[in-house]
Amino acid sequence: MTKQTDTTNRKPEFRLYHVAGEGEKALWTPMGAAWTHKDHLGFNINLDLLPRSGRLVMRAAPEGKDGNGGQQ
Repeated sequence: MTKQTDTTNRKPEFRLYHVAGEGEKALWTPMGAAWTHKDHLGFNINLDLLPRSGRLVMRAAPEGKDGNGGQQ
């Protein structure tokens, strides 16, 4: 088994969002982050919350401050 990526000192590569609703009325709630393993065959995922319904979206992390996850 390959060693997983150490996430303690790196900025996340992806942000996880809970998305409720559709289109322009969708509500995007940041809920965690993900880092690619060194072998690029998986991810380490840290969750700040776990939604009971809706959908999860993983987007490339924005540069600088947290963005809106690509929400239009």
